Amino acid sequence: MAQNSSCRNRPNILITGAPGTGKTTTASALAEVTQLRHINVGDFANEKNLSNGWDDTFDCYYINEDLVCDKLENLMEEGGNIIDHHGCDFFPERCFDRVVVLQTDNSVLYDRFIKRGYSGQKLSDNAKCDIFQVLVEEVKESYPEDIVVILRSDSAEDITKNVETLTTWISNWSPVL
Repeated sequence: MAQNSSCRNRPNILITGAPGTGKTTTASALAEVTQLRHINVGDFANEKNLSNGWDDTFDCYYINEDLVCDKLENLMEEGGNIIDHHGCDFFPERCFDRVVVLQTDNSVLYDRFIKRGYSGQKLSDNAKCDIFQVLVEEVKESYPEDIVVILRSDSAEDITKNVETLTTWISNWSPVL
């Protein structure tokens, strides 16, 4: 994937968090404002047939992470991407200039899960993931602290504020030389 940010003119941003934290909503709004390319990894993997089958327990595809990284390589080198995915540790560190972890209050998140029709193990595991801050730890282990930002995402107002914060960051971004 991309060597480092000095090779690209626009930043790459990863937006991650538990399901239901507003990753896709935030990424879509940010892409609209900034004209960066929004890539939802789940949709991208399905469109490009980059899965290893179906997981009946979680009612989703197993994404082949190596194939996803291979297919995204040229786009990441170009820069100007907002990657939206609940996992993060399979992307090489050099791909991103900013890593955003969205967090949502557990009661809000639980209601979102119910509205999505989550039940059983899918509901339980996703709730635990956020409660135990699994993704925050994953991000901290995978990326330099200076590119990581944790943002609240409990409401539409939070999403608007987060888009404004990230838009300002993008406006001030410059490649590392």
